Amino acid sequence: MASTGTMRARAVIYGLAAGLLFGLATPVSKLLLSSLDPYTLAGLLYLGAAIASAPQAFARRATDFDIRALRKNWLKLVGIVAFGGVLGPLLLLAGLSHSASASVSIWLNLELVATAALGAIFFKEHLTVTGAIGVGLTVLSGVVVSLGEDAAGLGAGVFIALACVSWGIDNHLTAIVDGVSSKATTFLKGLIGGAFNLALGVVLLGRADHAWLDVAAALALGMASYGISISLYIASSQALGATRGQILFSVSPFWGIAGAAILLSEAITGRIVASFLLLAAGIALSAIKGHGHAHRHEATRHIHLHDHLDGHHTHVHEGEPARSAHSHMHAHEALEHEHDHFPDLHHRHDHGPAGRE
Repeated sequence: MASTGTMRARAVIYGLAAGLLFGLATPVSKLLLSSLDPYTLAGLLYLGAAIASAPQAFARRATDFDIRALRKNWLKLVGIVAFGGVLGPLLLLAGLSHSASASVSIWLNLELVATAALGAIFFKEHLTVTGAIGVGLTVLSGVVVSLGEDAAGLGAGVFIALACVSWGIDNHLTAIVDGVSSKATTFLKGLIGGAFNLALGVVLLGRADHAWLDVAAALALGMASYGISISLYIASSQALGATRGQILFSVSPFWGIAGAAILLSEAITGRIVASFLLLAAGIALSAIKGHGHAHRHEATRHIHLHDHLDGHHTHVHEGEPARSAHSHMHAHEALEHEHDHFPDLHHRHDHGPAGRE
């Protein structure tokens, strides 16, 4: 299984890139909130995500929008849209409206905590002892950055925490969708969630006459920081599991705080530096290793990013074999073996009452 490292390395790069793009969205969104209301901005950001993912999602309609797969996963897709495309962005922007961008950037890592907790309780994601310590340090980093907040800031923190729970649910549902590609999932979440929030803003506020430059900027931000970022995150989480994918995504506050300092002239205080250090330690400990034991794979058929070097993908392609990472519908035969693994799309099995390290 040594070749598995190639796919994991690629998944790590995808996760870090996703965090970079999403992290920069926080300070830029703070700027846009001076001219756009949270409903409109949330809608435009996710419509931008739909625009970014549309070309690739529709390039292979037969596999990316397979009707049987959509029917099989419809309940998961409804949850992804509701929690990830509607509630998450609205709660985030509501919190961002009442707190500093740098604080929000760090609070957003409560998404890691929510993802890990939900994974351990509901989604068969095994977390090692070092991983659990890493999650604990992530929580502590959020506590440290909250120490300097006033009542309004702490109230904003509650909104951010609820947004993180929403996205935690979204993360797990996204990681276990089988038969719908990451581009198709991003497109559906962006289109439906974005249209809903945009319509909600028009109905509640009765305003649709926003400056076209603000609209264009919000759509462009959504294309990069939500569309491309979400697609990269999905590919990473399907290869490493939702919790590990979220750990890599957790670099986003570093870029968010840097952007806040440059774009918004927010000071980088000693409290923020201390929170940074705790967060960095938490990310490092959470991503140290997977675990290994004998396990069985049942026969299945699904679609996700993969290569043919990991021992799990032995199907044959017509013509020349695919040597690089690619995505298409493929089948797996039943298999039993033992190796070090993460709780990715292929390794969501029970570990008994006590689990395994």
